[in-house]
Amino acid sequence: MRIIPAIDIIEGKCVRLTKGDYNTKKIYNENPLEVAKEFEASGIKHLHLVDLDGAKASRIINYDVLEKIASKTSLSIDFGGGLKSDKDLEIAFDSGANQITGGSIAVKNTSIFEGWIERFGSHKIILGADFYPDNSGGKIATNGWLEESSLELIPFIKNYKKKGIHYVICTDISKDGMLQGPSFNIYNDILRHLKPIKLIASGGISTFNELPKLAESGCEAAIIGKAIYENKISLKQLENFIINQ
Repeated sequence: MRIIPAIDIIEGKCVRLTKGDYNTKKIYNENPLEVAKEFEASGIKHLHLVDLDGAKASRIINYDVLEKIASKTSLSIDFGGGLKSDKDLEIAFDSGANQITGGSIAVKNTSIFEGWIERFGSHKIILGADFYPDNSGGKIATNGWLEESSLELIPFIKNYKKKGIHYVICTDISKDGMLQGPSFNIYNDILRHLKPIKLIASGGISTFNELPKLAESGCEAAIIGKAIYENKISLKQLENFIINQ
């Protein structure tokens, strides 16, 4: 299972939110490149970089941060947040993104998103399936998690799997930044219904012991954010996990 630390960007700074609420912003480092280099030095090879300003503005904003990290580290970066047009994608890939994540666009403009899969290839495009849990499993959220759609989680992913999507980042918004553990049951449901999807678990990871459990369930990767920044999981633990897999 790949380990993917997250760097969320507001005004060029490394921040974390709780449940996607911009009012809960906490700045962890003024220099995201410094953070990325620490990850790289610990043997980490992947990075999830989110442009939170872009998510709010519905267009790419912090591409300069992407460019800096891509040019000064060897990290493989997936980039998301506000990507809504072909131009946004071109800027992201030109700035050094290896993959991009589309969430709101996959809900609100399916023809554009499907065009990206066709044009760039399914290995380059990640489906962002961010959801609020409910009795049916979950409802997809959009626009930086400010809006909830009527789309159900598993049918939403299934639809895009038919259209060629392989990679899916699935975030339980109710757990994001809460350090209360990931949504094991929902991930297990997705993997049971939709194998061999490459499921990337995101939201709620709080202790190192949750990582082997996610790996055993069949998750292809895990995104870790606040648990690293709040020293609940050390970079040394992650380094050892990567080496010993």
